[in-house]
Amino acid sequence: MRLAAAVISSCLWAATALAQSPDPAADARTAADRLTRAGEMLSSAKSARNRVKALSETVHAYEDGLQAMREGLRRAAIREQTLSRELQSREDEVAQFLGVLMGIGDTPAPVLLLHPSGPVGTARSAMILADVAPALDARAQDLRDTLEEVSVLRALQQSAASKLQEGLDGAQKARTALSQAIADRTDLPRRFTEDPVRTALLIASTETLEGFASGLSQIAVDEAPGSLPGIAGRKGDLPLPVQGSILRRAGEEDAAGIVRPGIVMAARPRALVTTPAAATVRYRGPLLDYGNVIILEPQTGILLVLAGLDVVYGETGQVLPGGSPVGLMGGAGAGDDVVQTGTGTETGARRTETLYIELREDNAPVDPLEWFRTDKDD
Repeated sequence: MRLAAAVISSCLWAATALAQSPDPAADARTAADRLTRAGEMLSSAKSARNRVKALSETVHAYEDGLQAMREGLRRAAIREQTLSRELQSREDEVAQFLGVLMGIGDTPAPVLLLHPSGPVGTARSAMILADVAPALDARAQDLRDTLEEVSVLRALQQSAASKLQEGLDGAQKARTALSQAIADRTDLPRRFTEDPVRTALLIASTETLEGFASGLSQIAVDEAPGSLPGIAGRKGDLPLPVQGSILRRAGEEDAAGIVRPGIVMAARPRALVTTPAAATVRYRGPLLDYGNVIILEPQTGILLVLAGLDVVYGETGQVLPGGSPVGLMGGAGAGDDVVQTGTGTETGARRTETLYIELREDNAPVDPLEWFRTDKDD
């Protein structure tokens, strides 16, 4: 009877755990479908009228699919490891259970119907066996289900590794095609022409971002009057320039004790950075200790500074539509994208790159989070 109670309790626990746990295998398959659709988008982008927009959407589709695939594989690895450890920790119980089943199976049927104490004992034994048998059957089914799930998860991880690599290759092709499409683009309006000599003098004579921003109007030649429609009505609802998470907020110290008025976002290697709204490119290139920088002007008096990019798109003086690519984050080689299933805690492509975002109104810094929508951060 104790064995029957233990078996029933174990079965109820397993059923509850399975009911509360999502299906990581289904999530990984859904992510694989998203990567397949991204590949279809890449093929169709070749004939798109606006190739830059189509390829930007394709890169984002790949980024979404790869993120979902990594997360699905991470959860599948955790689930597989959990089930394997559970089976290992219950080896004695499983051996005992198998021994009971083998003992019942090897005993001749007439002997099972007899009891040393006579008919009453035989009847009681039959009643006990009738209670235990369903529990034993349920336990056997539970073991079969667990072993089958482990097998499915292992096979899924092996097959998904090739799909992940295929997605990484597709994303790289999309980024390369996007860079070429941007280089070939000639239809963007220009508000002014940059004077390279004045730009060099401005960079050499300033030591702060504030000083550089205050002199940006000096580098513009033949600037067209007027302003873009502006973003005042979209305050608090602008999309973030890159997919990632907020690493440091405005006014927080970094590891070196430096405090900046902007925010720092952690992003994955080679992540696409886009302008959250239509804007004029006021400057692009290396600046002070910020690395590669692009300064955008969505409306007169407001500047958006994006620093830390590896590749910068656009030309100074151009007017970019909202959602246009302005650069790519840096990052190492394909080793960062390896799926590590041994520990189940990491699947590669960590957010190792950082993008600094500063927003200035009338050349005074304000908290960028007042302008951006952050409720959907990864």
